[in-house]
Amino acid sequence: MSLRRLLFLLMFAGIAHAEPVRLIFVGDVMLADGPGRTIAAGRDPLAPFAAELAAADYRIGNLECPLASIGQPMENKIYNFRADPNAAAVLKGRFDAMSVANNHSGDYGKEAFLETLAVLDAQGIHHFGGGRNLAEAHAPLWIEQKGLRIAVLGYNEFKPRSFEAGAESPGIAWSEDSQVIADIRAARAAGADVVIPFMHWGWEREPQPSERQKRLARAMVDAGAAIVVGSHPHVTQGAELYRGRPIIYSLGNFVFDGFKTPAAKFGWLLRLDVEHGGVSSWLTFAAHMDEEGTPHPEPGAVTPCGKIGDLAVGTCTNP
Repeated sequence: MSLRRLLFLLMFAGIAHAEPVRLIFVGDVMLADGPGRTIAAGRDPLAPFAAELAAADYRIGNLECPLASIGQPMENKIYNFRADPNAAAVLKGRFDAMSVANNHSGDYGKEAFLETLAVLDAQGIHHFGGGRNLAEAHAPLWIEQKGLRIAVLGYNEFKPRSFEAGAESPGIAWSEDSQVIADIRAARAAGADVVIPFMHWGWEREPQPSERQKRLARAMVDAGAAIVVGSHPHVTQGAELYRGRPIIYSLGNFVFDGFKTPAAKFGWLLRLDVEHGGVSSWLTFAAHMDEEGTPHPEPGAVTPCGKIGDLAVGTCTNP
């Protein structure tokens, strides 16, 4: 056997048996109002899920508010959120990156949005789905661990579109179908082994995904996404497999108060194991939010899960 052939076989064996990278995704994390008061009182709304968060290689959430001390609330908007910049301290050590691609990142204007990015930077927390210009907003979050290159992309498609980044102005990445597909293909071409779009989409309080969500999710898989993950509707929206790849339409809320319906007080923490071939297994953990917006695990809850090769989404009982 030639040396070249031996090296190829050793490299292939290393890829085939490499330890998977464990990722966690959660839905909307809103640190103003009730959660903000909890933090100001010296308590930690993420403490009940500390063990689950610590058990992953990389943790990602959707930051559903600016972290800023400046700006004015947007006019003609029903809800405007802004959390104290000091609230970001609870994210440190619990999350490695936050998406800012959502319909509340611009609630207090562009300067407050820029302050948010700076606050996250100061805490050592990466951000994606938004930036100081259009190119930065569409740039992937790159995760390089255990020989894997993972690209995570963030997009928002819920009004107002005025939060969208411009060529030379700060803002979020807007979910324009052709651009999303192009970004996925570009990430694959740039060497990503796994591409994960993290979408802020769907109608609020609707327990089922829309036909538009389904079409775009499947188009993203066709373009090379290993899994599609969503948030925004404030309720979970189920999961499915398409071409053997998972689509989790909405994780629901994770840290959020002010909701009255039981469905809006319930969310999922998503745990993924990813390898060179994509997602090898995934499961969801139930999170029930109390009146202050703090999530608590629900042992015994039955939630969606799956493994590579499954023909359908299964269910798992939470430990």
